[in-house]
Amino acid sequence: MKDFVKMVLAVICGLFLMGIICFILTFGMIGSMAAAGSTKPVLPKSGVLKIDLGDLVIGEQTQEGSPFGNMDPTTLIMGGSMETPDILGIWDAVQAVNAAATDPAVKFIYLRTDGNATGVTNLGELREALAHFRAASGKPVVAFMENPGAATYYLASVSDKIYMAPYLGLTPQFTGIGTQMYFLGDLLKRVGVNMQLIRHGKYKSAGEMYTRGSASPENREQYQRMIDSMWETLGSTIAEARGISVEQLDETISGLKLRLPEDFLTCGLADELLDQDALEEKLAALAVVDKYKDIKWMSLSDYAAAKLIPSKAKQKIAVIYADGEIIDGSGKSEIAGDRFAKVIKKVCADSTVKAVVLRVNSPGGSVTASEKIKAALDKLQAEKPVVASYGAYAASGGYWISNNCNKIFSDAATLTGSIGVFGLIPDFSKAVNDIAHVGVESVTSHKHGDMLGLMRPFDKDEYDFMLTGIEAVYDRFTSIVSEGRGIPKETVDAIGQGRVWTGADALKINLVDEIGTLEDAIHYAAVAAGDGDLEKWNVKGYPAPPSPMDQIMDMIGGDKGNDSALVKSLRRVTQPQVYARLDTDIDVR
Repeated sequence: MKDFVKMVLAVICGLFLMGIICFILTFGMIGSMAAAGSTKPVLPKSGVLKIDLGDLVIGEQTQEGSPFGNMDPTTLIMGGSMETPDILGIWDAVQAVNAAATDPAVKFIYLRTDGNATGVTNLGELREALAHFRAASGKPVVAFMENPGAATYYLASVSDKIYMAPYLGLTPQFTGIGTQMYFLGDLLKRVGVNMQLIRHGKYKSAGEMYTRGSASPENREQYQRMIDSMWETLGSTIAEARGISVEQLDETISGLKLRLPEDFLTCGLADELLDQDALEEKLAALAVVDKYKDIKWMSLSDYAAAKLIPSKAKQKIAVIYADGEIIDGSGKSEIAGDRFAKVIKKVCADSTVKAVVLRVNSPGGSVTASEKIKAALDKLQAEKPVVASYGAYAASGGYWISNNCNKIFSDAATLTGSIGVFGLIPDFSKAVNDIAHVGVESVTSHKHGDMLGLMRPFDKDEYDFMLTGIEAVYDRFTSIVSEGRGIPKETVDAIGQGRVWTGADALKINLVDEIGTLEDAIHYAAVAAGDGDLEKWNVKGYPAPPSPMDQIMDMIGGDKGNDSALVKSLRRVTQPQVYARLDTDIDVR
């Protein structure tokens, strides 16, 4: 019987591996063709710079040099389309817009926001660049929208003119911002799974998803404040740009007055309604050509590729991109603790690097990996200035690794803080015994030898044992924040407790230093290194973004002894682990 089982397993594994090999070979051929056709874009002598968020994602780093071209392997595995938007790093996007401001070949910028997949913080940084473009060049930015949402309208509001189609989608999207929290506690109990949550911090809601059927009052409170704070930033910016009061804007949205395109016109949120023919005539006139077909277009990604020539300066400002979840190991996807520590050590040893910007876009993760990264950053900071720039998230472990930087720049809508710790250990005994009818008996050398076997609940001594570790980690967390930010430990505890803050609110309680962009952080680092003229610096990103092949290997097979992403996902819910991580994302489009 055992031999038969082994044979079946061998066949299954063999077929699985053959599938993977065929998959990789197939995409290798496609990637070769894509790479063969990839050359530096040739721009027209004069034309219009087009930013179409349906074809472009503004991410943390530009995805380039991939053997697969413009394809997302995860999407493909899940059965999605091979066509995905270009990914242009926020630094490259901003520098391209800055270059366009002084480029006589660029007549104006045409902004399309429909189909957006870029997060609100990077939209905010792009908005700052577009505002600078208008002020520095005197050239217009015009936007066209078919179905605006809160985040896309926030971006479009920087424009000289907002044109809208004379129709809207079936589901109007500009109705405010929000998120939804999901709770599986009741479902898991019904199927016999008892999720045991050990945490410090009444606001540390990560884990509640698995233990409750609804939000705790503290969790509800913090999420309501985060949403309100985000809207305060977006709403005030939109109202100022459109010359209306915040109260008027709030009344318009709360009263569901934006049902039809003409409502946007009546409420002062659009300048003109244009069908396709009228839009083309308007754009041709702005481009000073006879017909729309005569307009020469330049996409932002092509413009960046053609115009942003790598600096030949020997002195560098290193931008270390900590993008993703903080995980153990040395995989090439996410923020793998061992790999990132090596990257930081390499930057520290490079004598041509005079200052460092740590760009954090992370909800946190493994405490062990966070400690490794922080230790490497502390050594780096002893040698060179280290400035932090926060993207969409710098929460929990993301804040753990960065709070000691010389200065912290955050977006107003960044989610940060979350100074708290939790552990989540499942007990499958009811599911195994009562539902699957599988008997499990433990044989151990000591009384508590099977406490982490996941087949029985903790007793009081075991729970207290686990809580001691959680408390120790929380004490460590509050201590490093107290030291890093110069705040009394009691104050850190009061604003900690796992609570997540927006960047705007974090500024008020000294968790960050300034509301600013990645560009602001790089300028500050240049000044700290002795020269604020960025033209004299080579701004270099570390590490190189993972290619689709790297992502595939991390997801399926792991790398150099590390578990695959699939195995890591299983481990999160089947093995005890201490986390410093945010739980529910807030995604504003």
